Amino acid sequence: MAQTPDSDMHNDFQPQVKSTPAASAAEQIQQDIKDHKVFVYMKGNPEAPMCGFSNMVCKILDAYGVEYSSRNVLTDPDIREGVKKFSEWPTIPQVYINGEFVGGSDILMGMHESGELKKVFLDEKA
Repeated sequence: MAQTPDSDMHNDFQPQVKSTPAASAAEQIQQDIKDHKVFVYMKGNPEAPMCGFSNMVCKILDAYGVEYSSRNVLTDPDIREGVKKFSEWPTIPQVYINGEFVGGSDILMGMHESGELKKVFLDEKA
């Protein structure tokens, strides 16, 4: 992990930023969505989302009792930019179901409100 220099702060308390080379960022993204039925690229983590949109995605998935994995894009700038290129979608969070990009928080909310998301997860359990 690389450290961000900050002369007023002890090394133990400086923000930690992990950088992944671009080629391996794409490989990591492919591996993440291949290994998990539901995967979320988000700001923060499900226990402590760091933006309202990421929080909304977690709340929606939690409401369905769906198991999902996530990656905090704030800790790796290459993954943060790489996932935007991978999906051709400019914003975070990003939700993948069965290896396919579904969308962000607005798309997931729309699917939830229309009942489409319930059908997706019922088909998964069948």
